[in-house]
Amino acid sequence: MQEKIKTLLAEAEAFRAESQEQLEAFRIRMLSKKGLIAELFNDFKTIDPAQRKEVGQQLNLLKDRVAEIINLRKVELDQSLATNPDGKEQPDLTLPANFAPIGSRHPISIVRNRINSIFERIGFVISDGPEMEDDWHNFSALNFPEEHPARDMQDTFFIGKNPDLALRTHTSSVQVRVMESQQPPIRTISPGRVFRNEAISARAHCIFHQVEGLYIDKGVSFADMRQTLLYFAREMFGDNTEIRLRPSFFPFTEPSAEMDVSCSICGGKGCNLCKYTGWIEIMGCGMVDPSVLENCGIDSKVYSGYAFGMGIERITMLTYQIKDLRMFFENDLRFLRQFGSAT
Repeated sequence: MQEKIKTLLAEAEAFRAESQEQLEAFRIRMLSKKGLIAELFNDFKTIDPAQRKEVGQQLNLLKDRVAEIINLRKVELDQSLATNPDGKEQPDLTLPANFAPIGSRHPISIVRNRINSIFERIGFVISDGPEMEDDWHNFSALNFPEEHPARDMQDTFFIGKNPDLALRTHTSSVQVRVMESQQPPIRTISPGRVFRNEAISARAHCIFHQVEGLYIDKGVSFADMRQTLLYFAREMFGDNTEIRLRPSFFPFTEPSAEMDVSCSICGGKGCNLCKYTGWIEIMGCGMVDPSVLENCGIDSKVYSGYAFGMGIERITMLTYQIKDLRMFFENDLRFLRQFGSAT
């Protein structure tokens, strides 16, 4: 009898409850009318009369102690569930934190946002348009004649067999939509993704990103355009940056120019990046052709304007000294993690 009492007492002392159900099952097993302690009291009548006083005291102590343990375990369980309702094991708050890796913006997004911010500071608003365009908005309204090479399959991704529907080859199509829906003054930039059927290499891709700008108002001149682009170049590449404009040709601007910036690596002295010329081409620009204004319902005798466009990949490659255009599209985490602290 005394050995059974010691065994039950030791079991009670070691008991820990992980749920209310487990605690109730232990109480019934120990203290119910048909429980283990009740069986010991039933067997008490068979004890030698000389030992009944000592054994009786031990039985009463066992019953009281088991009841006390059950109450203690109930308090502990209630406290645990109050701080951890789902009943799971509480974490050790003294352990060092396991910080999750911080993501990063894609370098194209970083540079695009920076370009947008520069032009927004001088009053340009952002316009957006569809990536799938019709012939009018992508070509005809912009003075592309029927025989222009850009209309051929080697440059343009046409949709199915429909010659009037294609993936846009530039975001100038957004400018057409803005001119059709708004009256001057217009001051807008249109960043976005464009598509051209070109072989993929370190310097070219069939998908890339552009930011194109448009300003139309009364009395807008070529000098206005030059000062705007000089401001952009110095905000983007540094206060000492210089620009130069070289004559060029685009169907939708006249006169047209290519814009170069002084090389920020060599300071214009000549290096591998600028091919020892001291200059790096970054965009095309020019005064909006009067026929384009008329195509979009704007009186070219009253209003004039300028337009410009640049490839975001080109600016990003210059900013971060990236030599292979394909890296922007490969989703290589080793490459992307380098921009983890960029905003």
